[in-house]
Amino acid sequence: MSTGWPPRAPADDRGIPLEGGKTLLKQYYAGARLESPQGGTLHLLRIRPEEDGSGTVLFECSVSSLRYELHVPKATRNDKKKVKDQQDEGRDPYCPRHCEPPEKLTRSGGHLVCALCGVRFGKPLG
Repeated sequence: MSTGWPPRAPADDRGIPLEGGKTLLKQYYAGARLESPQGGTLHLLRIRPEEDGSGTVLFECSVSSLRYELHVPKATRNDKKKVKDQQDEGRDPYCPRHCEPPEKLTRSGGHLVCALCGVRFGKPLG
């Protein structure tokens, strides 16, 4: 039995890469409002952890409805050390990149992951 509709591949969930480098990342980590290249503001749609430990944040422009993505680099040794130090102190670890409010890391697939940037920061203790 055929539905009459031709089979299609799923829609691509990629956006237009945002340019701005470290300045844009600092604004995002601080929770600041991000300006769209089209003149509006960017609204958070989705956070996607990547296989290599980095993350991708998908936004939508309030003016044009275009989708943009911000690549968040994977954790550095210094980031992982900060998380490990928090664990050694007996505290639940927070993302070392987000300022206010701090974001508690969550367990996902045997790793500690930030829900706001999708970056893996090592493995949970115990």
